[in-house]
Amino acid sequence: KLCGYLNKLGIKGPIKTWKSRWFFYDENKCNLLYYRTAQDINPLGSIDLSSASFDCKVENGEGVFEIRTPSRTFTLKAISKQAMMYWLQQLQMRRWEFCNTQGRFPVGSSQLVNEPLTGRTSRYRVDVDNEDFLPPVKTPTEAVGLKAASLPAPQTSTALQNISLKHPWTEIQNTVYNICSSKQLWGNNGNVFSFSEFQEHPENPDEEQEAEEGTPEDGRMDSRLNWVRRARRMNSGFPNLPEELSRERNQMDKVSVLQQQILTLTEEVKSQKELVKLLHKALEAAQQEKRVSSMYLAATQDKDRLELVRHKVRQIADLTSRLEALEREKKELEQTLTLRDSHIQELKEHVQLLMEKNHAKQEVIMALTEQMARELSDPLQEANTITTETLYKQQEEIVHLKDDIDAYKTQNQFLNSEIHQVTRLWTRVAENEKALLMKCACLQARNCQMESKYLTVLRKLQEAVPGLPSSHAELVRNLIQEALEWDVKEEAEEALFFELTSALCPCSEYDEYGFMTVPDYEVEDWKLLAKIQALEIKSNNLRSQEVVEKPLRDRWNSVGELSPSAELKALIRSGIPVEHRQRVWRWMVSRHCRRLPDHYQRLLHQSRSTEHPACRQIELDLPRTLTNNKHFTSPTSQLIPKLRRVLVAFSWHNPAIGYCQGLNRLAAVALLVLEDEESAFWCLVHIVENLMPADYYSDTLITSQV
Repeated sequence: KLCGYLNKLGIKGPIKTWKSRWFFYDENKCNLLYYRTAQDINPLGSIDLSSASFDCKVENGEGVFEIRTPSRTFTLKAISKQAMMYWLQQLQMRRWEFCNTQGRFPVGSSQLVNEPLTGRTSRYRVDVDNEDFLPPVKTPTEAVGLKAASLPAPQTSTALQNISLKHPWTEIQNTVYNICSSKQLWGNNGNVFSFSEFQEHPENPDEEQEAEEGTPEDGRMDSRLNWVRRARRMNSGFPNLPEELSRERNQMDKVSVLQQQILTLTEEVKSQKELVKLLHKALEAAQQEKRVSSMYLAATQDKDRLELVRHKVRQIADLTSRLEALEREKKELEQTLTLRDSHIQELKEHVQLLMEKNHAKQEVIMALTEQMARELSDPLQEANTITTETLYKQQEEIVHLKDDIDAYKTQNQFLNSEIHQVTRLWTRVAENEKALLMKCACLQARNCQMESKYLTVLRKLQEAVPGLPSSHAELVRNLIQEALEWDVKEEAEEALFFELTSALCPCSEYDEYGFMTVPDYEVEDWKLLAKIQALEIKSNNLRSQEVVEKPLRDRWNSVGELSPSAELKALIRSGIPVEHRQRVWRWMVSRHCRRLPDHYQRLLHQSRSTEHPACRQIELDLPRTLTNNKHFTSPTSQLIPKLRRVLVAFSWHNPAIGYCQGLNRLAAVALLVLEDEESAFWCLVHIVENLMPADYYSDTLITSQV
C-alpha cells in the first residue's frame, strides 16, 4: 500500500497553513484519500489521479510538490527530498497502471473500425517503455507504509491547528470512533499499566457493527478496518510488544513510555474539549428553539399564541435595531482603524527613513574605519586577508551553485518523465477518439445505404401507385411523406455527431465551396429521388474517407516547401485536398505569371474613373454565374462585388480580349479557392494568357469552336 504522512497546504482567504494529513492510495478508483490521522475511518477528501499531473519546483522549497487536477491544485510537502521523489514516482506509476488496466486506449488502426470496440480494448496491452528519465528512488520506510502508520502523528503548535474546519461532521465521526476503539483497547479492568498484547478484534460485536455502519460504502472498508485497528494498536500509548521484550525493559523505559502517553492523551483531551464546547453551543441554540416551540404549542387560545408571536416580533425588531447600531459602530471602528493604520504606516515610513540614514552613517563609519586600519596595517597582510575572505566566499558560492544544479537536474529529469508519460496518455486518448469517430462514420454510411435501399423500394412503389388499391396507395403516400420528413426530425439528433465528424466526413447539402451536392427538384414526385441521391452521395463520401482521402491527406501533410519535381506532379494529379489547394494554386500561379506590384490597384482606379465598354455585358453575366453555388445566388453576396472588380480589371489589363463569356466562371472559381481578389485576378491572367491557346477567348470564339 502507498500511504504515509504529508503536509497539505490549506488556504483560507489570505491565511495559508500547513496541516499534517495521512494520505492513502485507493487503487480501485485511482484516488488519493487523505485523513487527519492514520487511525481515522472516514476521509476528509480525495484527489482524482486519473486525470491529474504532477510538478515539483525548486523555488517552492525542499520536499514541496504539486498535484494538478482539472478542478484544483493541491500543494503537498514531504519530510525530505527523497520522500518527495518516491511519492512522485509512485503516483506516476499508479496513474499509468490504472489508465492501462481500465482499457481506455484501444488500438487506433483504421483496419479495426468495423470490429466491436470491446474486442479491441480487450486485446490491447500497453508495453511499458524502458526510458528511465529518473532512477528509481529507494523506499523511505520511515515516511511511508505501515511503519509510518505506527509512528505518532506529527505534532502541531496548537490543538486545533490540525483539525479540518471544513469537515466538522467527519471529524466528530472519527473522534467518536477513536474513543470507542480506545475503550476497547483499555479492556474491562481499566488497568493503565497492562502491557499484555491486545486482541485483534473487539470483544463486543455490537460496537464492531456500529463502527462498520459508519464506514463509507466503497467496498474497501472491511480490510481498512482491520488495517486501522492494527495501526492503532501500534500507535497507542500502551506498548504492544512481545512478552520477551517487555520483560527486558527496565523501569526508565516504562517511565518514558508513560510520559509520552500522558503528552499524547493531554493533546487529545484539549482537542476533545474544544469539540465539546462547539457541541454545547449548538445544544444551547437547539434547547432555546425547543423552549420557544413548547411555549407556542402550550398556548390553548389563539390570543395567547398571537401574543407570543408579537413578543417575538418585538424581539426581532429590537435585535434588528441592535444589529444596525452595531453595524454603525463597526463602520466607525473601521474608519478609526483605517486612520490609525495610515498613521502607523506614516510612522513606519519615517522609522524606515531614519534607519536608512543610520545605516548609511554606519557604512560611512565602517568604511572610514577600514580605511584607517588598512593605512595602519601591513599592505601585504591586508592583501592576504582580502584574498582569503574572497576565496572563502567564492567556495561557499560554488557549493550553493552545485546544490542548485543538482536540484534543477532532478527537477528536469522528473518533469521530462512527466511530460513523456502525459504525452503518451494524450496520444492514446486521441487515437481512441479517432477510432471511435471512424467507426461512427462507417456505421452512418451503412445506415445511409439502408435508408437509400428503403427509399428505392418506396420509389418503385410510388411508380406503381396507380395500379394499387386505394388503401395501399394511401399507405405508400404516407410512408413517402414520412421519409421526406426524416431530415427535419433527425437534424437535432445528428447535430452533435456532425459537429464531431465534420473534419472526417464533410457531407451536407453544400460542399466546402458552396456548390449544391444534390439537385433541387421542384417536381413533387422527384423529391424522393433527390433524397436517394443525397443518401448515396453521403454514403460514398463516408466510405471514401478512410480508403482514398486519408492516405492522400497523409501524403500531402508530409510535403514541406513546394518545388518542381516528378513526385509533386504525380501528387497534384492524384488530387489536392481542400486544405492544401489554396497554397498549391498560389504557388503555381506565382511560378508562371509575373506579378506587377500595384498593377491590380491601378486597374481598379482606372475602372472607377473611366467606364469600360464591357461593363454592361459583365453586369448581365453576374447573376448567371454559378447558379448552383450559394455564394453567387444572392445579390447581396460578398463575392459578387469582388467578381465584378476582377472582371473589369482584366478587361483593362487585356484590351484585345476585354471580356468574353466564360471568364466569369473562371474568375468565380478562382475567388472560391484563393479567397483574395488580387490573387484571383492573376490566376485568371495565367489561365487566359498562358494555359489556354491564343484567341480562345475572343468575340468570334474561333479557337473554342475548333
